[in-house]
Amino acid sequence: MNAQEVPMPGGRLTQEDRRLIATWLKDGLGYAEIARRLGRPTSTISREVARNSGHSGYRAEEANRATGERARRRRKPPARDVAAVSHGYGRNPEAVRAFETEFADIMVSTGLPRMTARVLACLSVSDDGVLTAAELARRLQVSPASISNAVAYLETQAMLRRVRDGRREQYVIDEEMPQRVWAESVRANQEWVKIARRGADVLGIATPAGTRMDDLSRFHARINDVMLDDRVALYAADALTALAALLHAGHALSAAALSAALEWDEERVLAALWVAEEQPHIAGPVRVVRAGGEYRAVAAVERLTEAQLAALGS
Repeated sequence: MNAQEVPMPGGRLTQEDRRLIATWLKDGLGYAEIARRLGRPTSTISREVARNSGHSGYRAEEANRATGERARRRRKPPARDVAAVSHGYGRNPEAVRAFETEFADIMVSTGLPRMTARVLACLSVSDDGVLTAAELARRLQVSPASISNAVAYLETQAMLRRVRDGRREQYVIDEEMPQRVWAESVRANQEWVKIARRGADVLGIATPAGTRMDDLSRFHARINDVMLDDRVALYAADALTALAALLHAGHALSAAALSAALEWDEERVLAALWVAEEQPHIAGPVRVVRAGGEYRAVAAVERLTEAQLAALGS
């Protein structure tokens, strides 16, 4: 067969193409000439030979069989038509699912592995924040092994916890998750301080590498000081909840009374109230007033002019 008799390219290499490649290779032709005769890019021929050559070199039958096996391994079962999960509250299930995908994509863009991000997003949009491995696998259409790997990573980052419900294992995201993540971030940052300081000692602080490690240690030490002293990031959401509780009560409450009403330990209540007092920008026009061991929420009237106060009758 001469070059004019060879069909022009279109789609994948055929068994006849592979037979011709094997023949021309035995004849000593180069990849470029074989590609010209087949009307294919040279890269197509070089990849074909590289992928499908065995101990005995390139053989058409073996190449065809190997290509078929790879195609079968890559072939996925038809996608199931999984209905969007209904979360109640009159929400649009499709809008919830679209948000779940968008939320996962944002986490992936910050460096989280895609499957890990999908699991975290799926749990996050669940109102009770509790799903089993089977439920996650069914919802995300992935294998249980994929869920297990993602959960293991999230657990190391304190982003979820495991609980037993009889024979089933459930994965939980609760209201204390931000606090756990923050505490883990503090711990991880402290490890950076330690290892960088050790590197400076080992390398010698007077050397370029040792100076670099010393700078890194000092940088993370400064971050550590901010993280340990600044309770705002940790308790900002709690501060808003405590303010809402005080506003709803309409009268002063003690920390113990708030603790009982919110079902929080008193230390958490006091931290939330401290943030509300010390960082008034968090609550905007509402602030906490403390008197005689009790707290109440009041409007920050200093934001209003005298004319506005007068117009409001106050």
